[in-house]
Amino acid sequence: MKKIFSIVIIFLSLHISAQEKITVWQKGQMPNSKGLQLKIEEEKEGRITQIQEAELFAFLPPKEDRKKMAVIVIPGGGYRHLTYDLGGFQYAKWLNTLGISAFVLNYRLPTSPDLKQREIGPLQDVQAAIKLLRKKADQYGISPDQIGVLGTSAGGHLAAMASNIATDYTELKGDWENLSTIPDFAILVSPVIDLGEFAHKGSRINLLGENASQEKIKEYSMQNRVSEKTPPTVLFHAQNDPAVPVINSILYYEAMIKNKVKGALFIFPEGEHNIGITNKSELTDNWKKLCSDWLKTIGNK
Repeated sequence: MKKIFSIVIIFLSLHISAQEKITVWQKGQMPNSKGLQLKIEEEKEGRITQIQEAELFAFLPPKEDRKKMAVIVIPGGGYRHLTYDLGGFQYAKWLNTLGISAFVLNYRLPTSPDLKQREIGPLQDVQAAIKLLRKKADQYGISPDQIGVLGTSAGGHLAAMASNIATDYTELKGDWENLSTIPDFAILVSPVIDLGEFAHKGSRINLLGENASQEKIKEYSMQNRVSEKTPPTVLFHAQNDPAVPVINSILYYEAMIKNKVKGALFIFPEGEHNIGITNKSELTDNWKKLCSDWLKTIGNK
């Protein structure tokens, strides 16, 4: 009874914050599934450890203030849980103050027992979410070519995957095939990038398994996937991050420079692995203004 009650509380809390819950996959469309019936599970308040299928939670500014830009917010959690509140809803509410529509994505975790192929499950969900928003852009008053991603920690790795892996894993057919899965821009906050020497080991194990080959590690280390087709990207990281070393963002930005990708990198002396909407350091808190100003430079389509 207690577990059922907690599940109800999770659903209520999600609906109270967002204007709309959107199912990413229509019935019969979701790929990479064994067909198991899973219940939503929460480890701690604001941290989901298991979901049945991907969902978007829409946070929309008033129509009078709404810009054409939209952002899919991808929560972190080491690919083991989803920090949907701290790493999702709070960013979405902040984006709304800028007039930007935000959609928090709760994606299938690679640890889900329902996945046939663990490492592409989260990517399939974000790719489908990007396609869905492009298809329904008019409904939400946004532009189909101004849809970006904001990822934190392991969510940053997933945002980087969406930015660099051109293969469409959604398996969607018909007019869905004409919609790009690549976002128009990316915001990476304390992102996991490297899955090798500088990896956040929990993220690597949860995404690739305990005994991943060196080839697989290299393939999913996102600094190796950056190309001239990578969308404009801004990165924020703290030099004293104890969980995800700052070298992760540096490696990604170096690859961006090499491939002439438009973007910026901001490294703060403090902030640890907690760069967010509320920051202990006034200097680190400036990331929000820097991000807002950067978005203005790419939002003039």
